[in-house]
Amino acid sequence: MKTSLIFLTAAVGLVNVLPAHAASTTDLSVKGLITPASCTPILSGNGRVEFGKISQQDLNLTTGKRLPRKSLNLTLTCNGPVQYALRMRDNRDGTAHVNSEIFYGLGLDNSGNKIGLYSLTFDPKQTAADSWAPVYGTESTVGGLAWRVANLKPIDIGARSLLGFTDIEGSTAGPAAIQNLTSTLTLEVVINAKQNLDLSTDIMMDGSATLEVLYL
Repeated sequence: MKTSLIFLTAAVGLVNVLPAHAASTTDLSVKGLITPASCTPILSGNGRVEFGKISQQDLNLTTGKRLPRKSLNLTLTCNGPVQYALRMRDNRDGTAHVNSEIFYGLGLDNSGNKIGLYSLTFDPKQTAADSWAPVYGTESTVGGLAWRVANLKPIDIGARSLLGFTDIEGSTAGPAAIQNLTSTLTLEVVINAKQNLDLSTDIMMDGSATLEVLYL
């Protein structure tokens, strides 16, 4: 803030010494589109996944410990056919022990160590959209400017990439309009190595993320 104030003060002083006819201007344009489109995503179990108690004896000393995979059901209902993409925001950003946009953090232990990470995978083969058969997944890592060739391969949802679905195999046009979508997602958790954790007290896994629907 101090840098900005100094800059503004200097600019005001400069303007005061310029002739009136030398004044410069710039325009600001603010635009957007308010759409009647509306979609509601719902995760099974209210999006809550429990692993219960995990003994430190079951963890690996020097490598991460992969826990059994869990499944979540997603239902996404719109008020009409809508083009959209999905993205996930990590509410524990910076706590995953591996740095990648597809890994989300589980929080920190009592000594500030990173507890572990998790990922969430969409499988087009376990996804249904309207009357499509089958459903193909597509992804954009450049904010929707270009899209991956649509296919049946599973996709890990990212924090910066966009994920969508279409009924056209091989399409690079991006997501098609969908009204009703259901999908079975796979959740995978990895606990950090024992040597990197403070195991003198209980450690509470505290992963939290928000699944976002972005209208295209």
